[in-house]
Amino acid sequence: MDTSRLQRVSHCHWLLPATGGMRVPAVILADDALIDGMDDKVLQQLENVASLPGIVRAAYALPDAHWGYGFPIGGVAAFDANQGGVICAGGVGFDIACGVRLLVSDIEARDIALERAAIADLLFQHIPAGMGSTGSLDLDEAELTAMLRGGARWAVERGLGEQEDLLRMEEGGCLADAQPEHVSDRARRRQRREMGTLGSGNHYLEVQAVSEIHDQHLAAAYGLAMNRVCVSIHTGSRGLGHQIGTDYMREMVLRVKERGDALPDIDLAYAPVNSDLGRRYLGAMRAAANCAMANREVITHLARRCFAQRFPHAKLHLLYDVCHNTCRVETHVIDGVRRELHVHRKGATRALGPGSAALPESLRPFGQPVLVGGSMGTGSWVLAGMGASETASLSSACHGAGRAMSRHRAARLWRGRQVQDDLAARGIIVRSPSSRGIAEEAPLAYKDVDAVVTVAEAAGLASRVARLRPMICIKG
Repeated sequence: MDTSRLQRVSHCHWLLPATGGMRVPAVILADDALIDGMDDKVLQQLENVASLPGIVRAAYALPDAHWGYGFPIGGVAAFDANQGGVICAGGVGFDIACGVRLLVSDIEARDIALERAAIADLLFQHIPAGMGSTGSLDLDEAELTAMLRGGARWAVERGLGEQEDLLRMEEGGCLADAQPEHVSDRARRRQRREMGTLGSGNHYLEVQAVSEIHDQHLAAAYGLAMNRVCVSIHTGSRGLGHQIGTDYMREMVLRVKERGDALPDIDLAYAPVNSDLGRRYLGAMRAAANCAMANREVITHLARRCFAQRFPHAKLHLLYDVCHNTCRVETHVIDGVRRELHVHRKGATRALGPGSAALPESLRPFGQPVLVGGSMGTGSWVLAGMGASETASLSSACHGAGRAMSRHRAARLWRGRQVQDDLAARGIIVRSPSSRGIAEEAPLAYKDVDAVVTVAEAAGLASRVARLRPMICIKG
């Protein structure tokens, strides 16, 4: 990225002052290496976001930021509905409430080593993955509606999850004010057979082991210990969320054209929060978020059953479940005043610091677990939200390593079989229905996750707790 227009605030904080049509500044949180690797389009997209009505404080790009549709992926922006603030489908993304959850087990890595192939086969057999994958659940209209309203609670009530999991999920696993009636018939049809499936792209289930601990106190509070096995699940609202994004983006574009609004990028088409379209989108988006949380809960249920076949007495406890690709109504202090804002996080997660009332009591003294997925075959991180993140980024942190190249380019550079064999030589088993999908997600197609989380810590977003190394990856 060309940094000639940016002011350097610190070694990992860059500022573009508001000029032209920008209503607020743009902020990029990255060190020299990460910002050099960012596409110039990231800065252009931040400028565009900063020009939207009702935006407050700044438009942010986090350390893993890269170009997306409308907003950069790794982008954060908040809007005040009382000052004409807007809701932007491009600022949420199409995989609504895609997120990560981490299960912590009492199994040692050395015990998994002897069962690795068997566990991989069980997980691949029982947890459908890939484009258009379908599961064993077939939801009729009444059950679809109940799921869209109830989220993970719906799954638990039907014996597809555990009650204690709800205590370790954002909003208790269910967003209030979901409105299934604003979800189209086509979106509902797409989800009928997709509950309990990973999908494609960068979605995965990964069996990992704790390989490094950077904060013993927080690791103990989170139940993490060296060489302990964990299971990470990364997926979202599947076809339903994508269809909701498509439906409402189309309608927002039409409304923008009808109003004659001048937009620097049509992918930033929006609706005022206090409009019929804005309210309908928020209701449908919350229903999709409930779908995503229910989906991850069902997958967790399936994963526990697979592990029970090889380790009958093992326990897999949910550490936390975090969403990215959402818009949440939150209270933040802006210029000394507490204001209710609609916070868009696209490819970004909340990073609540210690003492936050939004955290469950068991985690409140320590801060929110922030789960950062790395590229396939490298590693992932558990971080802890910091109080400084409120000022630094509206209590937000990075969600992953961030792509360094497009999927198309990655597929030209590597072959899936080659990647799979290379990882197997390092003791990492990969199961996937798509050889091209493996190539698209090759480790070198992503940024260095260790560098990303180091900057996240230096910027005051979240502190490093533990690093996880991969052992098995079920890839979509």
